[in-house]
Amino acid sequence: MAKARTLAGLDVHATKIVAAVLDGETGELQFFTLGGKISDAAGLCAGLPRPVRAAYEAGPTGYGLARELERRQVDCVVAAPSKIPRASGERVKTDRRDAELLVRLLLAGKLHAVRVPGAEEEALRDLVRAREALRSDLMRARHRLSGLLLRHSIRFDDGTAWTDRHRDWLATVTLPWPAAQAAMLDAIGAIDVLTHRRDALEREITTLLPASPWATTVARLRCLRGIDTLTAVGLCSEIGDFERFGHPEQLMSYLGLVPSEHSSGESRRQGAITKTGSGHGRRLLVEAAWKYRARPRIRKALTDRQAGQPAEAIAIAYSAQHRLHRTWQRLERRNKRRTIIAIAVAVARELAGFCWAIARTE
Repeated sequence: MAKARTLAGLDVHATKIVAAVLDGETGELQFFTLGGKISDAAGLCAGLPRPVRAAYEAGPTGYGLARELERRQVDCVVAAPSKIPRASGERVKTDRRDAELLVRLLLAGKLHAVRVPGAEEEALRDLVRAREALRSDLMRARHRLSGLLLRHSIRFDDGTAWTDRHRDWLATVTLPWPAAQAAMLDAIGAIDVLTHRRDALEREITTLLPASPWATTVARLRCLRGIDTLTAVGLCSEIGDFERFGHPEQLMSYLGLVPSEHSSGESRRQGAITKTGSGHGRRLLVEAAWKYRARPRIRKALTDRQAGQPAEAIAIAYSAQHRLHRTWQRLERRNKRRTIIAIAVAVARELAGFCWAIARTE
């Protein structure tokens, strides 16, 4: 990449953009205040002496500005906010200071760039995250109803909750007070609405998947035990391009599945996982990891998912079953005081490595 003649740091908000423009030759620093339109900021950067390099923090305004700058042949860095170094004693924060900090860090090469998804990929990710939000809302609504019934000493003891049998049982429940009965009916109605919305989004995801940029990767990931369509789509939406990770440990770190560490001098101390990156992707892997507690097996559903996939992907998936099952057994045997949840997280970390390997198969 050619050395930039002009650098621009953009502090982007919904209604205002403050730009700090640094001349790479003279060191002159100028400030500009613009409206919130992407075209205004892109036009300013495109009109500066070339070559131009710009930077702004990733945030709620999305990646439209980055894509517009790329269209106008302006190199752009979308910086990870959590990795922007800030002085611990700094007590004054303004838009101008933020823009100046960005442009000076850009000049020093101290910004960590995030991946900018394409417009179609970002739209699909929004759809997947909408479904994930609905899943969380549905879980909370169910917990509220269960808590209401429990306060009235009413329990369901005839199988698993939220099955057809459970719903038939709920229809027969009558609470002693009219206010409580109204609250229960409202909670049931909310659950029905959320379930309908969730199912509609899942159907939409399944319909759009074959023509999406993730179609091939999702088909590969479905070869793994515990990873079906919605889990695979969720992982693709949070990870994006698996090829950008040169080693599986980089993916594990990106998902926050590696232990935190504090080492100084001769001492080395590791703690809980970092939990950086996508909590959604991390949860999907932990849920899938539970499937490997059982002995390795290939049932009809998994055989159907693997049909037509490369032999290398199927071999990786088969290897994952054996290795991750051994990991479960080893950790349960050697770590009597370790919780089952901690073991599932350790297995999820290794499962991320297998996802990396299988997504990169030709």
